[in-house]
Amino acid sequence: MVCIKLKLLGLTNRTSRRKLVIIILISLLLLFNYSLLFAVGKTDGGGVDAVFWITGGGFGGGGDGYGSQSNVGIAIAITLVAGLAVIVYSNRGHLQSPWSRRRRKHALQPKQWKHLFDEDGRLCDGGLIFLKKVRSGGVHPSIRAEVWPFLLGVYDLKSSKQERDALKTKHRKEYDKLRKLCQLTYKLRDKTTQIEETCENNNTDKDDGQVLDPSSCSNQSDDLKPCDGSEITSKSETESSDCDSSEEADDMQPEKLFQKTDFTFTITGSNTLNLYRSESYATWQRIIRLDAIRANGEWIPYSPSQASVDSTKAIELAESVCLKDYSHLEACRIFHAARLVSVLEAYALYDSEIGYCQGMSDLLSPIISVVEEDSEAFWCFVGFMKKARHNFRLDEVGIRRQLNLVSKIIKGKDSHLYRHLEEMQAEDCFFVYRMVVVLFRRELNFEQTLCLWEVMWADQTAIRAGITKPDGERVSVRAPPTDDLLLYAIAACVLQRRKEIIDKFSSMDEILRECNNLAGHLDVWKLLDDAHDLVVKLHDKI
Repeated sequence: MVCIKLKLLGLTNRTSRRKLVIIILISLLLLFNYSLLFAVGKTDGGGVDAVFWITGGGFGGGGDGYGSQSNVGIAIAITLVAGLAVIVYSNRGHLQSPWSRRRRKHALQPKQWKHLFDEDGRLCDGGLIFLKKVRSGGVHPSIRAEVWPFLLGVYDLKSSKQERDALKTKHRKEYDKLRKLCQLTYKLRDKTTQIEETCENNNTDKDDGQVLDPSSCSNQSDDLKPCDGSEITSKSETESSDCDSSEEADDMQPEKLFQKTDFTFTITGSNTLNLYRSESYATWQRIIRLDAIRANGEWIPYSPSQASVDSTKAIELAESVCLKDYSHLEACRIFHAARLVSVLEAYALYDSEIGYCQGMSDLLSPIISVVEEDSEAFWCFVGFMKKARHNFRLDEVGIRRQLNLVSKIIKGKDSHLYRHLEEMQAEDCFFVYRMVVVLFRRELNFEQTLCLWEVMWADQTAIRAGITKPDGERVSVRAPPTDDLLLYAIAACVLQRRKEIIDKFSSMDEILRECNNLAGHLDVWKLLDDAHDLVVKLHDKI
């Protein structure tokens, strides 16, 4: 009987001990109820009169039965309680997810966050309590701007407040110098356009009787030199060549910018100086602006201060980064687009191997919506991209590795589904390509995306801190931290639709269309619950 009830209630291997105890108690109550009814219904003649049971009378012909009204009442009460428990328990599957309630209960709250620090501003227990809280339910929206730098590796888990303040100042200076270098590209582009126009006009001027050599046009460009790594000099420096340059003008020279900055660049020296005026960088700048203008406003309800930005401030920022064609946007979206341009341009200089690829703006948009200071947002994005940058390599080595891992997870969990994918020549899991590249950004809404990322970042932070295996009660929620939680979540998303894939789909294109139509149909906490299950079962095997 217990086994039948367990099956009816849909228990699986991931049911917790508490749930199992509840089901066993319900089953025992039902067993007791059945035995009670059997005793109540028995008569001398062996007959049963159900009508008298309902009305509370005795059972059996002539009233010789030995049932009682009190026993019947107990039986009815037990039946109702057990039935109600079964109904409530069964209906939990139709709710958004058990994790939805769990998320509200266990998300890291502002008071908890405040009490996690000692008098020096260091996280207690090396950040273990902090990571457990985030791994089990994410972060409260009001403290995300403070918490994310820890999750993204901007701040060490063991750092003091004084150390973090010093690092924040250093990071701000480095970001400012990157932005100054970006500003030079605007001046260079404007001067280059003026030179080309002047040369074109002079070459078509019949009255002069001579053709102006293009190289001589550089004399009109305020001493701008060719893009050969040589120094670019501004007009103010030319006019004051006989006097000392101001500190501000001196800082705007690209060589001086990098001499004074302790960058951890992927690119260094003359390569860096050449990059900001290269054709590749100009192309990145153009694509960045297009993507920034197209960015949606899904973030607006989650960032009230930026949503209410003054139009004058928004336009000033847009003009400072040479953003154009934004007249159709409302002020808050102009402001958001300008911030995207500012940070992405700086990152393209910071990591020239990747530069900029479409999709990176999708990853940055939530960060600048939460973190209001550009320099902090930039370094958070740098931390994020340390893992995600492989998604944007031209050789796609990182993407192929991740798709291969998703395929292995599906094969390890469900060989029947995997064989069906093989029959459709879809075992490479290319249909989840977009999920991998932009980390579920298109499939989940804004808040769901942040919850998924926070749990994923907490895993990555635990690994950086050397917390890779559970140690008693120190770390694990249910599964060990993994660098690839996102991939387990993607595999879980596919496995949740196994029946539909097997019964209805006969080609990879059909699965691809289904994956592209998932927006608004995913429960992030159910997804994470299933992903953690997969980690428990398959992490050591893959």
